[in-house]
Order: sequence, then C-alpha cells, then structure tokens
Amino acid sequence: MTLVPDALADFVCSPFTHDGVTHDVFRAGTGPCVIVLAEIPGITPAVASFARAVVARGCSVALPHLFGVPGAESKKSALGKAVRQVCISKEFTLFATGAESRVTVYLRALATSEHARCGGPGVGVVGMCVTGGFGLAMLAEPAVIASVLSQPSLPVAQIPVLRGRANRIDISPVTLAVVQRRVEEENLCVLGLRFTNDPLVPAARFAYLREILGHRFIGVEIDSSPGNPGGYATNSHSVLTEQLVPDALERVLTFLSDSLHPSESSR
Repeated sequence: MTLVPDALADFVCSPFTHDGVTHDVFRAGTGPCVIVLAEIPGITPAVASFARAVVARGCSVALPHLFGVPGAESKKSALGKAVRQVCISKEFTLFATGAESRVTVYLRALATSEHARCGGPGVGVVGMCVTGGFGLAMLAEPAVIASVLSQPSLPVAQIPVLRGRANRIDISPVTLAVVQRRVEEENLCVLGLRFTNDPLVPAARFAYLREILGHRFIGVEIDSSPGNPGGYATNSHSVLTEQLVPDALERVLTFLSDSLHPSESSR
C-alpha cells in the first residue's frame, strides 16, 4: 500500500466536548453513523480510506482525533510519537485488567450525539489496535448497536511479565455485565478480527471474548503463520488498513450495513 499524506479535504472537522474533554472529530457521508477509532499513529491515509469505504456503503462516519497528526503517513517516527502520547495520557489504560480507558466515557457520549444527528436505528463502532477493545465498552451505550474489534491490543500482554493479561480485554466488570445483557436481550453481535501470528492480539484474547459473549462473538482470524496461503507477513497486524485483508474488509462493511440498514439487508 502506497502511503502519502491525506489532506482529509472531504471530511468536515469540528470539536466535540463532553464533561470537559474536547477532541476534534472528522465527519463525512450521510446515513446512520459509524464511529471509526484510529489505530496508532492516528488517522492515517489508510484509516481515512477505510472510513471512505464505510461512507460508500451508505453510512456517515465520525473519526475522533485522539492522538497523532490527522492525515499523516504511518512512519516509524509518527508511531513512536503516538505511542509516547498514549502512554502518558490519562485517557488510556494500557496494562490494567478489569479496567477500561477513560476515553470510552467520552466516546459513548459522542455515539449518543451522532445518533441524534444522523438518525437511523443506532450507531456502529470500529476500533483498531489500542482502540480495538473500545468498541466492546461502547456497547454499554444504548445508541451503539454494531461493534467491530479489529486487532484489540489492550491490555498489553506481549511483554513476558504481562502475559497474564493475554486472556482479558480492556473493560470493567460493571460495563461488561451491561454489555452481556444487551447483546442477549437485543440480539446484538460483536465482530472481532486478528492475524493469527500477531503477538499484540494473542489467541487467548479471542478465546476470552468467546467465553464472555458466547455465540454473540464472531471471530475472524486470518492465517499469518509462516508460509500461510494468503502470503501475509508473520508480523501482520492492521487487518483493515496497513495490511488490508479484502475479504475481512468486506465482512466488516457487510456487518455494519446489515446492522445499520436492516430493512435493506432483509430484502
């Protein structure tokens, strides 16, 4: 994939504030809203391309700027800066189990606002990497009805002393109980994606999601073992962006479209 700066000229940027916290939000499209949560290093050209694919399916998108430089290329220098920004931010919880990042409170408020603005049956959420698990916590907000967890990487577990965090995801017990009740009572599903050889998203994390959500969790695992038939590198991580998997992208777009345009999907 060729990476060049993206001016994001087809997006409208404006701030959104909740409880004293303000972030710029880039918006585009019409129809029910999908909140796209960027991976590190931020709203890269590849993340913007994914958002445009969502718009092409008849949805509006909202991309909150949480870290990095919007539109900038995904370079090593940008990755390093964004990692440092996230590490010192009080909005993100990187290591603790049984906890969730504070920014999810802000994001749930954004979902409520976008639902009121865009209409439709509800809001979709797509999280990636450090924001991957946020989509699960956001299901505690009644407006959110479709959640995609792409390569959910928190809590960090690849460091040897932190391996006990591999079979967890960044959500509090109270929020999890709300989510479990909602998915059963409202017939909701959660879509998860990971490369099988990705150390940032251990297999135990998807096993845990299956344990806590049962058949409501749909796990899509792309073979990235040595010599895999798809030719994916063993260090592949970004399913929907930098190492784009076309079949996975189509699975996500169909899932969002069916959830947010139910009358059309039933035809």
